Amino acid sequence: MSYWRGIIHKYREFLPIGDNTPVITLCEGNTPLIHAENLAKSIGFKGEIFLKYEGLNPTGSFKDRGMTVAISKAVESGKRAVICASTGNTSASAAAYAAKAGLKAYVLLPKGAVALGKLSQAVIYGAKVIAIQGNFDDALFIVRKIGELLPVEIVNSVNPYRIEGQKTGAFEICDALGRAPDYHFIPVGNAGNITSYWKGYKEYHKAGKVNNLPKMMGWQAEGSAPIVKGYPIKNPQTVATAIKIGNPYSWQPALQAVQESGGLIDAISDEEILQAYKLIASTEGIFCEPASAASVAGLIKLTREGYFKGGELVVCILTGNGLKDPDTAIKVCEQPLTLPPDVEEVIKYIET
Repeated sequence: MSYWRGIIHKYREFLPIGDNTPVITLCEGNTPLIHAENLAKSIGFKGEIFLKYEGLNPTGSFKDRGMTVAISKAVESGKRAVICASTGNTSASAAAYAAKAGLKAYVLLPKGAVALGKLSQAVIYGAKVIAIQGNFDDALFIVRKIGELLPVEIVNSVNPYRIEGQKTGAFEICDALGRAPDYHFIPVGNAGNITSYWKGYKEYHKAGKVNNLPKMMGWQAEGSAPIVKGYPIKNPQTVATAIKIGNPYSWQPALQAVQESGGLIDAISDEEILQAYKLIASTEGIFCEPASAASVAGLIKLTREGYFKGGELVVCILTGNGLKDPDTAIKVCEQPLTLPPDVEEVIKYIET
């Protein structure tokens, strides 16, 4: 049988997986790399844009890449329960993989700050969900303390196995293109993903799989941009809830990735994020969650500023599926018309 069996099976030689590691997988990875010619034309980009659509992972986000490794190693070490803090996607992934492994899952979420699509996942997968009257950083602080006191496995990106799994996205990009891109655009929240991709590119380069390395281009929302501003944000604010994090755990590794690669970390406004969010859908037929669109919003910003010379190959990471947060789509798009059941009335609104 030659069906896709997940990232551990595909990239075992690059992962900390031993012969005795029980592989817990939902067949994550192998997400499409979509050539976005329409998007490039619409923003006046004189090169090639590819969108890595991580929203087609099993629970709808890139988190599944890291979770398959983290949960597999948790089972190997004899853990019976896992815990995480989350703005939504980590909780969904942790709960699903814990269910697959037969482990208990505990999730701490900032009360009222998690999109309903993500909360519904954590609940249906059987996790015990606790809403904290605070933000993500408060929740993560509690989780890390609990990890010191109880025999539970923390599966946030403080867990190095998460980073190991997430780096496989870089491998897939290189395998698909036959090279690394010139630029890699990515949203930045807790900053584990930009760290992971850079690790993956470097490992593939060292192994002789590719001859080049990309510039890492990270994007935060203006109201939640601690790395850009240079200090933690106590009360981050943004419509892009997945990157609404005021004190990223992987702050320093993210800066290192940017410095080593010759890239940057910058910020875009919520308005720019939402414009990109709608443009991705209307030009390429891809529905991503708002935070995902930060990567494309950053590309649009730099294109308009004349940053590129022309001919560059760019990959933008779309970190999560739009169905995670359908309420935002309804809020920012034109509302459905209500008409009587009459052919002539409907024809008035149809353009051919």
